[in-house]
Amino acid sequence: MKQLEFDNAIYDTIRRNIKKYRKEKGLTSAQLAEMVELSHDFIRQIESEKVRYNFSVETFYKISVALGVGMDKLAKK
Repeated sequence: MKQLEFDNAIYDTIRRNIKKYRKEKGLTSAQLAEMVELSHDFIRQIESEKVRYNFSVETFYKISVALGVGMDKLAKK
């Protein structure tokens, strides 16, 4: 697997898990955005399979804390 494909696969896994755990917690993307002090649009872009917006480790960490889920779980297939 080429590096870019590998990077995209990791982001896609994290993206799906953020959405999964957010919904399990009964949160809207707007509520999560408020919890991590980011815009609603930004959270929607992170979760989007189409936009595929990549995000920083800091953002990843903030989201994991807000969801109460370890970063390792968010990165796990």
